Amino acid sequence: MVGFNKVILIGNLTRHPELRYTQSGTPVAKFGLAVSRRFRQEDEQKEEVCFVDIVVFGKQAETCGQYLSKGNGAVIEGRLTLRQWETEDGQRRSKHEVVAQSVTFLPKRQSQNVDSEQGGAEDDYQEPHSSDPGEYA
Repeated sequence: MVGFNKVILIGNLTRHPELRYTQSGTPVAKFGLAVSRRFRQEDEQKEEVCFVDIVVFGKQAETCGQYLSKGNGAVIEGRLTLRQWETEDGQRRSKHEVVAQSVTFLPKRQSQNVDSEQGGAEDDYQEPHSSDPGEYA
């Protein structure tokens, strides 16, 4: 059976893109994306946030590093991949991330509470701490 691996996400950056270069000189940008989903449970409005690590290669990585920053919105089209590594103490680790093939920039999202009418407080997502030592350079 032939597989199909395509991911489309719309969300806000949780941190500034980290731009590095591989040993061969290929640009690589890494950043986090918060994707939220609002839903109603009984009579209560709830919001669920999913944090996703994004990796971008090539010229687009340099563009992301130059123009994107924490809080900016982005549309990511790419593929899901599983990265595996071994820690210094021999433990095996793995995590899913999205390798972006296309990144479309969106404006910074404004909070929808009263503060936004009085100067524009921004949503500030905190990504869970990760002990991931995975480096591409």
